[in-house]
Amino acid sequence: MAPLEFDPIERAGDLWERHVGDATSMRLVTSLMRAQQIVLARLEAVLKPLGITFARYEVLRLLSFSRFGSLPLSKIGERLMVHPTSVTNAIDRLVAQGLVTRAVDEGDRRRVLASLTAEGGQVLDQATQALVAIDFGVDGLTSDQQRQAYELLRVLRSADWT
Repeated sequence: MAPLEFDPIERAGDLWERHVGDATSMRLVTSLMRAQQIVLARLEAVLKPLGITFARYEVLRLLSFSRFGSLPLSKIGERLMVHPTSVTNAIDRLVAQGLVTRAVDEGDRRRVLASLTAEGGQVLDQATQALVAIDFGVDGLTSDQQRQAYELLRVLRSADWT
């Protein structure tokens, strides 16, 4: 798709201000959502040849960091801040691909543990190399800009929403 001769978010902000009021938060949220779409598309494009999505990459990476080589599905959801259904879906697909195994926790039969397979470790290494090569899709920002953006977004992520 050919780039527009204007910034559509800026244009929407101007119209918002004309018809609704202050557009500061609308511009920010719309920009965040568009940036997320752009970065995710870049990440998914480099991971597609490996047969995984970024969500599945996150699960593989988290499993690789685990102390005992496995994690309960509930912990995966907590740490990735996603709904249990999303974890189950990702694990089902990773198991089907032979990248993860799933087993009942012998210490607590109510829990299901996921573990990385040798093949999963190989795919994880290849995926990490591909993601690092594109600077996780944010190579349009300098390292300082990346740190600043992280700090600003961390404030938003850690806000008390109660």
